[in-house]
Amino acid sequence: MSQQEEGEPSDRKKYEFQKVIEDLREYEGSGTQLVTIYIPPDKQISSVVQHVTQEHSEASNIKSKQTRTNVQDALTSIKDRLRYYDTYPPDNGLVIFSGAIDTGGGQTDMITKVLEDPPEPIQSFRYHCDSAFLTEPLEEMLGDKGLYGLVVLDRREANVGWLKGKRVEPVKSASSLVPGKQRKGGQSAQRFARLRLEAIDNFYQEVAGMANDLFVPERHDLDGVLVGGPSPTKDEFLDGDYLHHELQDMVLGKFDVAYTDESGLYDLVDAAQEVLADAEVMKDKSEMEEFFKELNEGGLATYGFDPTRKNLVMGSVDRLLISEDLRKDVVVYDCGDKEEYEFVDRRADTPEHTCEDGSSVEAEEREDAIEYLMNIADQRGTETKFISTDFEKGEQLLNAFGGVAGILRYSTGV
Repeated sequence: MSQQEEGEPSDRKKYEFQKVIEDLREYEGSGTQLVTIYIPPDKQISSVVQHVTQEHSEASNIKSKQTRTNVQDALTSIKDRLRYYDTYPPDNGLVIFSGAIDTGGGQTDMITKVLEDPPEPIQSFRYHCDSAFLTEPLEEMLGDKGLYGLVVLDRREANVGWLKGKRVEPVKSASSLVPGKQRKGGQSAQRFARLRLEAIDNFYQEVAGMANDLFVPERHDLDGVLVGGPSPTKDEFLDGDYLHHELQDMVLGKFDVAYTDESGLYDLVDAAQEVLADAEVMKDKSEMEEFFKELNEGGLATYGFDPTRKNLVMGSVDRLLISEDLRKDVVVYDCGDKEEYEFVDRRADTPEHTCEDGSSVEAEEREDAIEYLMNIADQRGTETKFISTDFEKGEQLLNAFGGVAGILRYSTGV
């Protein structure tokens, strides 16, 4: 089992952020009165307070009295929250949402939510006031993950960089000294061709050196390498084994790319979308293939909420598999000498429950099913894996197995 990479947000933290984002997307304001502020880690808090104070002053010009009051109340709440921080925000920055949300019947409710240390660093300061909270930058952070090395080259130039999640980061570039195809006067055709081949070889070595210096130290965290450029350049580069042998084995594909400047790195990512999608979901596919193998042959598999819960409590689950699209609550009922459970849709009303002895009882408590299961998993040393529905077996986990399954350490008969 892979260990959590240093600095990478845990599945629990990513899920908690996802849940907050889903709640924020539900909120609406009657007018442009919901305020969102994204604060990067290098932005001084005093500067943010100054900006908020200025916005508070300018809000006095809003014609609608209700909107004006709501915006100024939201900004006052944000200033109050900023007092809890010293010179700078936490390591990855800070996001604050505040505003009067519609609760129905013409009523509103003032809320303020603070998200500290988002999954990735906030890139730039943003102040946003609208009828909905701005959640897209956070959603992008929680999108497809992965670390890929990028190389684009032709015989004139090359660029090397990273694809981190959905963010392309150009890092190094080089220009070649390869002469054009037309030789200068006084040189024999044979000598010119030899010098040209030597220059091409030297340039390929220089590009490989840039890539090796950048990628090899990160090779254990690297999910793959993508190479782009015109033919035959990219083919010569890969066929010539210029890259470090471990990187050569990690090349996921070579792609036709027209440009080899920094924009070519973005074109390369666009051209490789299908390969990237397959690579992203490979880890999930591997988990599900192991689950189905144990289900059909080994017997070390459990599925469904209640059997998986019981195995978790016993400590017999090695890996808990949860569908990324699962949106359920667990409702707990006190049935005298034992607790009984129901697994219900998150938006459904809490049902009454008939215990095994025939008595009807109301719910004792209700909570998010994923958090409930992860809490047990954490206590038992069980790893939690979120499984995408972007492939057939991932869909089956959600639709055929209730979105919850596990690979066992030992057979329990549950």
